[in-house]
Amino acid sequence: MDLGIEGDKALVTGSSSGLGYASAEALAKEGADVVINGRDEKKLKKAVEELRKTASGEVIGISADLSDREEMIELVDGTIEEFGTIDHLVTCVGGPPSKRFMETEDEEWDAAYDTLVMSVVRLVQETKEYLEDGGGTIVNITSISVKESIDDLVLSNSVRMGVIGLMKTLSRELSPEIRVNAVLPGYTETDRVEELIERSIKRGDIENYQEGLDDLSKNTPLERIGQPEELGDVVAFLSSERASYINGAAIPVDGGWSRSNL
Repeated sequence: MDLGIEGDKALVTGSSSGLGYASAEALAKEGADVVINGRDEKKLKKAVEELRKTASGEVIGISADLSDREEMIELVDGTIEEFGTIDHLVTCVGGPPSKRFMETEDEEWDAAYDTLVMSVVRLVQETKEYLEDGGGTIVNITSISVKESIDDLVLSNSVRMGVIGLMKTLSRELSPEIRVNAVLPGYTETDRVEELIERSIKRGDIENYQEGLDDLSKNTPLERIGQPEELGDVVAFLSSERASYINGAAIPVDGGWSRSNL
């Protein structure tokens, strides 16, 4: 299926690895010109090199810490300098630490809100004028935890809900010029999940990596965890005219893990 986004300009944050990388890869394979972003310049450079092997569009890397407003503004300005405009914004940031409620300090709540919510707020503020020029799109990558809370992830369960409320509000305030949606990944085989499994092996909770994958997928009807490219394909679709009547939606990509009816 031709998504019709060849030549479009996209900014994908938190994209030097994981789900952001997979989203940038899907967009670039469809011919979009993409700016990817991360804090580690060495890791970012390597990601650019890998993406260019399969990309039909141009791929540029711009380093920035999204918790720093000035760096975030420089990221947007750098994208405009490279491409002239922005047609698609994809927001992705790393998850907050795994904690239980009584273990979580006030400053950790503040940091989670600033990282997960305010980064999106600021990015939309800075990109809105470009997105609305050509009928742009915004896709927020959040987590299935906004549908169904996950044990020991109080920060993600709580704070990510703010992104969904923001997404729904923007889908009405910015329409019809800009469509805004969210994707809610479940367990996906990213570096973060691999690290969680390795920790479980070291603690002696499981014996090997495959046992970790099996444990994470045991409550998923499809009997496996997701692959990053499966989430990336959904992001690319939502960014395209093929999804032109999808607006204000929060779409699970979790293999049916969540039991929520809504």
